[in-house]
Amino acid sequence: MTGDQREIRRKKRVLDYAEKIGNINTTCRRFGIARSTFYLWRDRYRELGEAGLSRRGPRTHNYPNKTPDEVIEKILHLRRTYHMGPIRIAWYLQRYHDIKTSDATVY
Repeated sequence: MTGDQREIRRKKRVLDYAEKIGNINTTCRRFGIARSTFYLWRDRYRELGEAGLSRRGPRTHNYPNKTPDEVIEKILHLRRTYHMGPIRIAWYLQRYHDIKTSDATVY
């Protein structure tokens, strides 16, 4: 039996126990899980069946305010080549490349 199958069986056992006794609070205390976790498992099980109880892999992170790679390269180039500090780099990028960054971003 794989770890994923074991995890599905454990979650199913929690859900079955809650249905049998009819008290979610007692079930969560007995199995040591948060009620929000229980409700998440229950909703996924109702929607997707046993497939909803399987472990989900890590999600890719999306950072919408991330500094573009080309700006990072310019900052690093200015720092390594001309040994400029954050304030001067921010000023230089704004004046000559029309790139607005804060000193904190450059730092």
